[in-house]
Amino acid sequence: MNLRSSIGLLFSSILFFSCEKNNDTIDYSGWGHYGGSEDGARYSSLAQITKDNVAQLDVAWTYHTGDATERSQIQCQPIVVNGILYGSTPKLHVFALDAASGEEMWRFDPFQVLGGENSWAGTNRGVTYWESGEDQRILFTAGNWLLALHAMTGEPVMDFGDQGKVDLRKDLDTDLEDFLIVSNTPGVVYQDLLIMGMRLSEGLDAAPGHVRAYNIKTGKREWIFHTIPHEGEPGYETWDPKYIKQIGAANNWAGMVVDQDRGIVFVPTGSATYDFWGGYRHGDNLYANSLLALDAKTGERIWHFQAVHHDVWDRDFPAPPNLIRIQKDGKWFDAVAQISKQGMTYVFDRETGEPIWPIVETPVPQSTLGGEKTSPTQPIPTLPEPFMNLVFEEKDILNLKPEWHSDIRQQLGNAKMGDTWLPPSAENPVVLFPGMDGGGEWGGAAFDPTNQTMYINANQIPWMIEMTPNASFGNVGQSIYTNYCGNCHGLERKGNAPAIPSLVGLKEKYTPDSLDLLLQKGRGAMPAFAHISREERLILLDFLLGKSDAGDKQELESESSKLNPQYYMNGYKRLVTNEGLYGSNPPWGLLTAIDMNTGKKKWQVTLGEIDSLSAQGFAPTGTENYGGPVATAGGLVFIAATKDEKIRAFDQETGKILWEAKLPAAGHGTPAVYEKNGKQYLVIACGGGKGTKSGDAYVAFALPD
Repeated sequence: MNLRSSIGLLFSSILFFSCEKNNDTIDYSGWGHYGGSEDGARYSSLAQITKDNVAQLDVAWTYHTGDATERSQIQCQPIVVNGILYGSTPKLHVFALDAASGEEMWRFDPFQVLGGENSWAGTNRGVTYWESGEDQRILFTAGNWLLALHAMTGEPVMDFGDQGKVDLRKDLDTDLEDFLIVSNTPGVVYQDLLIMGMRLSEGLDAAPGHVRAYNIKTGKREWIFHTIPHEGEPGYETWDPKYIKQIGAANNWAGMVVDQDRGIVFVPTGSATYDFWGGYRHGDNLYANSLLALDAKTGERIWHFQAVHHDVWDRDFPAPPNLIRIQKDGKWFDAVAQISKQGMTYVFDRETGEPIWPIVETPVPQSTLGGEKTSPTQPIPTLPEPFMNLVFEEKDILNLKPEWHSDIRQQLGNAKMGDTWLPPSAENPVVLFPGMDGGGEWGGAAFDPTNQTMYINANQIPWMIEMTPNASFGNVGQSIYTNYCGNCHGLERKGNAPAIPSLVGLKEKYTPDSLDLLLQKGRGAMPAFAHISREERLILLDFLLGKSDAGDKQELESESSKLNPQYYMNGYKRLVTNEGLYGSNPPWGLLTAIDMNTGKKKWQVTLGEIDSLSAQGFAPTGTENYGGPVATAGGLVFIAATKDEKIRAFDQETGKILWEAKLPAAGHGTPAVYEKNGKQYLVIACGGGKGTKSGDAYVAFALPD
């Protein structure tokens, strides 16, 4: 049996297996895990807040972290254990609050252990709690470090790893350790193991994205699963053996979930590098873009499914999967459901990996880039229905005003569009729809186990992919810049405002020393580049500060051993008007309810509003949204996520908005729902970012006394 057939991509009927296990043992009244309950449902059985009284919600408390910066974010979904709320700040401090009052109990600066100044870049989406008897620990990451704290005091657990910390750059079964490695999303616990993914570089300097489990008591690595297989391991034949040791990523940055009863950890992975030209990785590239079912105790593969063969679109799986129980054709199934950037949901039997609905290998357009060999087919699920539009065509060009339509039409020029699987091209720009931020994103989906309904938010905006031949670069400085910075800031250094700043004119803002410090430490969403060599960094500094001869006469000794793509993508680019409006007809943000018993949509509504457009008489258009929904037994779906800096409650059955409140900054995380002293609370981190103003608040809502 070949690898594709073994993962259950079906062209005919499927044999289903019904499981007697159910979710009766799962406690949905608390919020002690990333995703709420242990199955990642983002569902609360609390019902004090209902459709009838939700309009009375008011601010119960606000906690200010006090460390926001100009481009900082908070994407944390806090957890609540024994009446204590745990979360993180823009500078990656960890804190504990009284969950009823918001009063700070303790706060930990990771540099107490790591040394140096607190200048870690990036984001933190939450922390993990573990206990064994009286031993209660909080585990979290800062930069490339995994740390353990005593949950009641915030003091480091000194017998964990090296005096409370573990270096995630080590124990990757490779000789290289100079990698960009951070972990945005908290690990998951199985018994005494913490199972971890990591965020990596988007270029050919990326580390391999292997999944690891650490002993929570000692910090020792207990097992590793090679997402880029080593020679002799299954999947190795889906890569080019000449280059496989130099390829990175295929990592889990989105988080994962554990079926505690079965001892299975479900791990979604992202693309392999380089994202947009795969000439060094001919083949399907297992286990990139895959949902892995691993033995949580040993890391051994049980089954896998690959959603994108040989990805050249950056179609990472963006969120943890949901463990769901559904009824189909009179039978109950324990299933795992994985949302995607491409607007599709893939659903499988947890034990066997058999799709609940057929998934069909479908012919797709092929690449014309030199050296590239794309997959002739891609797997398309017949159900559930997509949770957004999947095609951008001429009729979808923004036409709210003639001048906006003309602006976008002019930008499109000779661009190709009309197929979500159009490969990147050097001859024509390609409209990527759904865009690079989805579709689905890191907030994930909510699942109500009482009505088997999944609630999914999505971005519905077009992006552009433009490819440039590597041979056009004039010097080493340009080449180094392109390797490390070009994906985000573009080959012309113009950025993608407002989320990604321009790098033109940096010599007016920075000295060589201050810019060097920024490169080494990072800031906000920009990662640190301390892993690149000093020689490369000095040439990059010259290039960024406008020295036209940067690298002209220099040849790096290390360059001969590095891979350089034949083509580069010219920056992450949304298709927007000169005024910043998205280039497609609205809605630009969506919230969708899907009946997972049938795979059919129950309703779909616009998510978010742009006040300036509403003032001109346009109906709410929706906005970009980052963060996810939660469902409750009160018949409600709560979600912030939108760039209009609001949090809303929707009727679970109809999608009608029942309540909304303005936040101090955008809530680009997922809310948490919990109860203390007989009162139900809803809390959201308001950190802004992603092109909105930054913030430092956690805001809790409750009904009045």
